[in-house]
Amino acid sequence: MPLHRDDPRSVGGYKLVDRLGAGGMGIVYRGRARSGREVAVKVVHSQYAEDAVFRMRFRQEIEAVRKVSGAFTAPVVDADPEAARPWMATQYVPGRSLAERLRERGPLRGAELRQLALGLVEALRDIHRAGVVHRDLKPANVLMAEDGPRVIDFGISRAAENHQTLTETGQMIGTPPFMSPEQFTDARKVGPASDVFSLGALLVFALTGRGPFDADSPYLTAYRVVHDAPVLDGLAQPLRSVLERCLAKEVADRPELDELASRFADVLPDPAEGDPQTVSLRLDALVTPRSDGETSPGNGTDRMAATGSGGVSGSLSGRTYSPRLGRRGGRRALWAVTGTAGALALGLTAYLLLGAGWEDSGDGAATAPSVSASPATSRWSALPDGWRAWQTTVNETAPLGARKAIADSAFDGDAACVMYDLAAYCAGQGVLPVRLDGLTGRTVWRADLAPAADDGGDYWAKPLGVREGALLVRQNVTSDDGATETTHLVALDTRTGAELWSRKVKDGNVDLVLSGDVVLTAETDGRTVTARSPRTGAARWTMKVPDGYYCTFSTVDTDLYAHCTHDEAEASLVLAVDRTDGSVQRIAVPYQSGILGSVEGRLAVLVWADDSEPIATGSAFGQLLLIDPDKKTRSTVKLASGYNGQPTLADGTLFIVSSNGRVTALSARTGKQLWETSTSLESPGKATYDTRTRTLYMSSDSGRVAALDAREGTLLWETLPRVTRVFSGGTAGPEVQLNEGALVVTAPDGTVFSLDPAHPERKSASG
Repeated sequence: MPLHRDDPRSVGGYKLVDRLGAGGMGIVYRGRARSGREVAVKVVHSQYAEDAVFRMRFRQEIEAVRKVSGAFTAPVVDADPEAARPWMATQYVPGRSLAERLRERGPLRGAELRQLALGLVEALRDIHRAGVVHRDLKPANVLMAEDGPRVIDFGISRAAENHQTLTETGQMIGTPPFMSPEQFTDARKVGPASDVFSLGALLVFALTGRGPFDADSPYLTAYRVVHDAPVLDGLAQPLRSVLERCLAKEVADRPELDELASRFADVLPDPAEGDPQTVSLRLDALVTPRSDGETSPGNGTDRMAATGSGGVSGSLSGRTYSPRLGRRGGRRALWAVTGTAGALALGLTAYLLLGAGWEDSGDGAATAPSVSASPATSRWSALPDGWRAWQTTVNETAPLGARKAIADSAFDGDAACVMYDLAAYCAGQGVLPVRLDGLTGRTVWRADLAPAADDGGDYWAKPLGVREGALLVRQNVTSDDGATETTHLVALDTRTGAELWSRKVKDGNVDLVLSGDVVLTAETDGRTVTARSPRTGAARWTMKVPDGYYCTFSTVDTDLYAHCTHDEAEASLVLAVDRTDGSVQRIAVPYQSGILGSVEGRLAVLVWADDSEPIATGSAFGQLLLIDPDKKTRSTVKLASGYNGQPTLADGTLFIVSSNGRVTALSARTGKQLWETSTSLESPGKATYDTRTRTLYMSSDSGRVAALDAREGTLLWETLPRVTRVFSGGTAGPEVQLNEGALVVTAPDGTVFSLDPAHPERKSASG
């Protein structure tokens, strides 16, 4: 639909192209980022912007969707719940809603039905393993994309660890034809099985054009959901028995999702397999003639129009059911609903309480298990002596140095840590360098480096690493008016945080780095690089970078290289630097490239696909260059396709982590794809590879962590989020670091925690 005259033309930097839909709570637009990427932008109506409860619910929706990022859900790309009109941008999914599809063409059959059923089971599996229950699965919240359905609108979902009540007493939250009995009677029992019930009701509707509990009012519908058997006229066995189990009144009687996937695969044959006539007969037999002589799906379209788009208070699509008790509906129906065992509460408060498998932490708080049972401990390395699970922040009070964090500093969600000898050294935007004990999480010291709080200005620091008992830190200090900015390389004593030496450096053409036994500094001319002793700052040798080039230094194995680019040059340069005297060997490489690591002793340079190549997809990776600087030879490894994401090269394998949580493994020798695995992490950082256990670790901005078997791609486990404020887009990004047998994870918001990879679900008393 075209934009209206009073519609905004852009939101949050996204150009709005047209309308996708509108409802009682807001409008959904199709938007386009500057890069050309299309998104769906949900914008709340202005009258709700001043409603604190609604804003809380909208924040909750954003948090819930961020936790879920599977193949059959639409992940969050960006959001601002604090804007004058709160908004959220998700991946744009071309396609109509299931409600629209049913209204236009009637009930589903064949491959379309099979794809819907199995796709929704997989979507719910992703949602539930993220610790979320959707609670409003209905046709209006399912988009029919070409490659399968997408579940959207988590407006009334609850993260399993969140017990905050956001519902006004007496207000019904949900869509009665697709709600489970426990959503009406006992919110403490609402869990993953409630979504299974909703799935059963949705599939009955998609097959027959009628809901299994349809009535003339939401009150009567609610009564039938709780008390009456589902009406499944027209459904034949064996599909009927599967849906009957989904619609069981008791939570324990409903099937698990794995069993449901298997049953649907059996009773909904794939039209692409087997004899077409036989498959067609089997599919036709799923729906039988009704007793009145009409076939069930025959006149379902009108019913679909009436109930298929039934909405939810807090939803942006469809009609809204928000009846007040005693104000609407017939007296008999109201009495029947509210008088049932004193508990049929249409005033749903929508608590999500503990389901099977959830544990009590002992202090009254619930903790969720990991996605799968903890793997056998024999896979994992031994933990350091004295280690325990811990969680802290970079802003805790320190016993040495600056006791408190910088007051009133502009924190931009850009904290990062490096590990060395069972200690985490952290810094970031508005974060003074700090040392954390890697065994307990205790803050050991905080460096007293920044200007006083009343000086104003911004402070930013980046830990480069530790050598010779010195922590090397790059820090930038900007004046309050932004007129001046100074960059220093600072060395701090790792025991006390005291400053050992400091040197003002040129922030221009050279990126500082700690490499082996030297730290590189850029001199004031912007071209001269000096190698210095990490402990004393004494100069050892100097070199010059090519005039007009910007150079990023990196260590590959034990060798030092620089990747240098020039805006007006057609190619980039790789400088192979002799660490003993600074002498340089130049190697020409494609302009769109970057140093990645080594393969069998050869330097590996990752090259982006050229626009003229068929595999080019924006900034996709196209090939690897393997270079032997000594022999002056090179070979090209073409990748199986174009890949986007954050690359990690380890053990002869290129691991690429995409923003949607998908991880792809490619052979660095042949370019062949080895495996591809989807996780539910939202915008994860680059992968960390553990050579001892051959395990791949990633984390997200929300503090979620995932582990994969690096050889097979098997997802070993995922955790729930750990942060209270989600920041994204910083230079550091979420990161997992190895702490002997334990893991240390840094989230951009400054949360730092340590996990036992054999038991990732265990949390510290404070975490």
